Amino acid sequence: MSTTTPDPRLAGLLEGARALQPRTVSLRRQIHKHPEQGLQNPRTQASILHALEGLPLKVTKGESTTSVVAVLEGDQPGPTVLLRGDMDGLPLQEETGLPFASEVDGNMHACGHDTHVAMLASSARLLADRRDALKGRVLFMFQPGEEGHHGARYMIEEGLLDDGVEKAFALHITSTMKSGVVTCRPGPMMASADTFHVHVKGRGGHGAMPHNALDPVPATAAMVGAIQTMLGRRISVHQPAVVTVAQINAGTTTNIIPEVATLDGTIRTLSEETRALVHKELKQAVKHTAAAYGCHAEVSIVPGYPVTVNDDVVGKHVVDLAATAMGASWSEPMQDPLMGAEDFSYVLQRVPGALAFLGACPRGVDLEEAAPNHSNRVLFDEAAMEHGVAMYAAFALDALR
Repeated sequence: MSTTTPDPRLAGLLEGARALQPRTVSLRRQIHKHPEQGLQNPRTQASILHALEGLPLKVTKGESTTSVVAVLEGDQPGPTVLLRGDMDGLPLQEETGLPFASEVDGNMHACGHDTHVAMLASSARLLADRRDALKGRVLFMFQPGEEGHHGARYMIEEGLLDDGVEKAFALHITSTMKSGVVTCRPGPMMASADTFHVHVKGRGGHGAMPHNALDPVPATAAMVGAIQTMLGRRISVHQPAVVTVAQINAGTTTNIIPEVATLDGTIRTLSEETRALVHKELKQAVKHTAAAYGCHAEVSIVPGYPVTVNDDVVGKHVVDLAATAMGASWSEPMQDPLMGAEDFSYVLQRVPGALAFLGACPRGVDLEEAAPNHSNRVLFDEAAMEHGVAMYAAFALDALR
């Protein structure tokens, strides 16, 4: 646990966040009922704009997406700090039984982005009441399209960072950590995420006479093992990498050897060097395995999010800051990075900053038994949002002192 001395600038933040909790919960539940996916979240955008009404903010709507950027000017000039909350949902049918469950078939806020929006909006209200303590500007980044749609990149292309941002911070809620605890680490925090597609071509024929065909099915099956062997023999054990084959497709019926088989999956790494090496070695393993079976393979790799890398200084400081703002029992260093991916990585490529996790395991639920993020049964303890609001505000106040 981190230990820090009291900081008068952060006094009362948690109490202020607690006073805003009814507003935070109400906004979260409103958004949760009406999840939207991808880059176009008009209803969510409208809810954000309504929540920010009356605050001393300069608000701008996105052009290519339904993003919202709100700027709070402190009483004194200084640098700009960015706080991000993402806003899109996932293609899942909710089965939580919540009274405010999704009313949109096949859509659900299963990753807690509804809580991120609500916490960020309340932090804007909390900071607006403390403008006299801000020597600079706070930029509130409400971002659609985090779930694989590169929303952060679109916002950057529209000029999000053009006026200069000195530090950046984002929180991500998780149901598998103790509620209210903030955890962070310097360096790699989350993995890159790339998708690979393999097209294996052989020669079709009758299932009773395989010697007259070139069967792509056993070739494709062998590739699964070849890829895992490649990871263990070509990639250093000191450079984490995960390759998962998620789909294999071939054939139309039981007595026909197909001409084509396909194989698809994901690649996760924690450095750009390992990422490039895995791309190279996977292509070789697949093509050589296909050749050994007399088949031909084409491999395409679609780049996804880059590695999310926390600034060494900021990543460590977030742990201390959480302890200062909320108490040492609510702060915990994160030992290992996660192999999931985040498009806040695009911001951190340009700006020193950090992504941290906020625990929200439901009360009375064992951490090992909690439904995880991206489950259609995931639940979050809403009480944790008080800590998220306070943490967003604490980061801005600390950076703009």
